[in-house]
Amino acid sequence: MGTRPEAVKLAPVVAALRGSSDFRCTVVATGQHKEMFRQVAETFGFKVDADLGVMRPNQSLAQLTARLIDGVDGWLGTAEPDMALVQGDTTTVLAASLACFYRRIPIGHVEAGLRTGSIWSPFPEEANRRLAAPLVALHFAPTDAARAALLREAVPEETVSVTGNTVIDALRIEVAAQADDPALRARIHKELSDLAGDDWAQAPLVLITGHRRENFGEGIEQICRAIAMLADRFPAHRFVYPVHLNPNVLEHVSRLLGELSNVRLIPPQSYRNFVALMARCRLVLTDSGGVQEEAPSLGKPVLVMRDTTERPEGVAAGTAILTGPNARAIVQHATRLLTDEAVYRSMATARNPYGDGYAAERIVERIRRYFGTPARSPSVAGGEPERAREFSPMSVAS
Repeated sequence: MGTRPEAVKLAPVVAALRGSSDFRCTVVATGQHKEMFRQVAETFGFKVDADLGVMRPNQSLAQLTARLIDGVDGWLGTAEPDMALVQGDTTTVLAASLACFYRRIPIGHVEAGLRTGSIWSPFPEEANRRLAAPLVALHFAPTDAARAALLREAVPEETVSVTGNTVIDALRIEVAAQADDPALRARIHKELSDLAGDDWAQAPLVLITGHRRENFGEGIEQICRAIAMLADRFPAHRFVYPVHLNPNVLEHVSRLLGELSNVRLIPPQSYRNFVALMARCRLVLTDSGGVQEEAPSLGKPVLVMRDTTERPEGVAAGTAILTGPNARAIVQHATRLLTDEAVYRSMATARNPYGDGYAAERIVERIRRYFGTPARSPSVAGGEPERAREFSPMSVAS
């Protein structure tokens, strides 16, 4: 793993593996999101055993891929693991899958089977996950739709398990941690008060994330115009935008939103602070993948500012609306949600389709069966995998 989302989504798996006497789990970091990755590791209490340090300034995707394959291969040659695990759709997934294939080391893919149907959207993630699939030994699909997508690509059925999404596991763990620790809540409140205003926990709050590569340029411009129009239309609302440091995002956001009094542009936040913002906000505008899964678990409607999504379950369940990076559509749907209580309530109370918060346990049980080790948990072991259930979150106090 190397990015912050990979760390968040694999942290529960690391905990489950390290909590088992059957396995020895080694965490290999690629070094892609160094500071944010470190924060996640500290939050979830896992140690990084090896850092490949593949990042270079301004490197191309081809250069990153080549360094990842070489770095992962070198580590595999020394460590000789029985299995490797990757998560999601990053370049690490493709590079590690190739490196393991060359050495005949089985690889397990957490969050397998997500598809948009367009190889260019998201770019390059759709290609990464499609190209990796034939090389994977165990596919841990978060939903039935993801499983069906893999089967349509002729992935052997016996290699696919529906587990739920581990991001809900991570959210369950963090929500409980914040609910049980007044000192932690107070520290989070102080940090966010300094950034988003002393009244951030009382003001009506809209949370925004936007950084997708396919939205660079006109897409980001449209998203910023929509936020500016909404900020003008809802002056009592606080629009909080943790801004990605990529210049392709930062330049547009600073120019178009930097002078608006009720828009707070803040640095990228720790996982803990971001969960607190999600728990407190009324609405989420995002082009992120994981946020589409997390926010519904906290009862927050999501507007997905992308033309396609590999997470159609949320749209089908009514927890998310696909607006595209289109200012008019974003403003239209956000206005309706912020002014029509019945419409808002229908989205906020819709069933979250992404799992019950115990995906990591199912993943570890499936790995046990792969190696012929007796199962430990009757609820997730043997036969057809148990389908993911709904996660009912605890409340997070501000």
